[in-house]
Amino acid sequence: MFSITIHITFPGFLSFLNGFNVKATVRLQNVFMFCKIGALVLIILIGVVWMGMGNVEHFQNSFADSNTNPGKIAKAFYSGIFSYSGWSYLNFMTEELKNPFVNLPRAIFISLPLVTGIYVLANMAYLSALTPDELLSSDAIAVTFGNAVLGKFAGILPVMVAISAFGGLSVHIMTSSRMLYVGARNGHFPAMLGHLNLNNLTPLPSLVFLNALSLIMLCTSDIHVLIQYCTIVESLFVTLSVSGLLYLRWKNPKMERPIKVNIAVPIVFVLICIFLLVLPVIESPDIVLGGLGITLTGIPVYFLGIYWKDKPKWFQNFMHKAIVLCQKIFLAAHEDTDFEE
Repeated sequence: MFSITIHITFPGFLSFLNGFNVKATVRLQNVFMFCKIGALVLIILIGVVWMGMGNVEHFQNSFADSNTNPGKIAKAFYSGIFSYSGWSYLNFMTEELKNPFVNLPRAIFISLPLVTGIYVLANMAYLSALTPDELLSSDAIAVTFGNAVLGKFAGILPVMVAISAFGGLSVHIMTSSRMLYVGARNGHFPAMLGHLNLNNLTPLPSLVFLNALSLIMLCTSDIHVLIQYCTIVESLFVTLSVSGLLYLRWKNPKMERPIKVNIAVPIVFVLICIFLLVLPVIESPDIVLGGLGITLTGIPVYFLGIYWKDKPKWFQNFMHKAIVLCQKIFLAAHEDTDFEE
């Protein structure tokens, strides 16, 4: 019961905070970020000290008896991709960045190597104190690591891990709600999701809708299945998106591109994504088909909501009433509305 209450309370509180005040959310995320980095730096320092004491036996033949099945390797990547999944979410906030065509690439070029380096060093610290089997069997590696090396001070890491997870959830709520908002603004989601709260200028309808979806997804008892479903679908659409960019680079080479990278980068990226999409079909076809089934449920919604232009009068009246009700509940309006009136 306590776990269920936590699952409902935390997303609800963060959705409320994102809708109430963006600046307060950003400040809170800065605190969470420093706590997360502090926890990782602490783990790395402890690992360095631990290895300096001669505890390096777990690095001896560390790849012995490894499973080299390509399908299992691809599935293993999904957990890693989930951990690094925030790499693309900054793009959703482009409209709210100052000088985005300069600051967005700069943020990506700085953050990705930094985060990758910190995570690699943290994993080395984990492996210095835990065996591969202990790593695989642990539900919270940082907590297991703390219990193994910190003794009576082990309670520090669970608190910092909880703060880190709380901050990560806040970032996902902020960025993903902008994706829904922009999609609705461009006609790909119900129009009510493309409205802003008049007082705080936040996409409150999208935040509430996203919160509801999150609570539904939390009904599963197997987080690994949820990760695989989400990552397969995300990998598919990221592959299609980057492939589309490659197509445009080929067909319209003179198109204006405020942010442009070397053509080799997206080509290598697409090849890796294809590897992650194709090989799991052989290893776990049920998971792949489940993710594909979730994706295909959007096709009838697309035809009913977007492709079908000549909708009956009763349907148009229903949607109009739903939009008006949403505007009243969330005190929201479309961004083109003159808020001074």
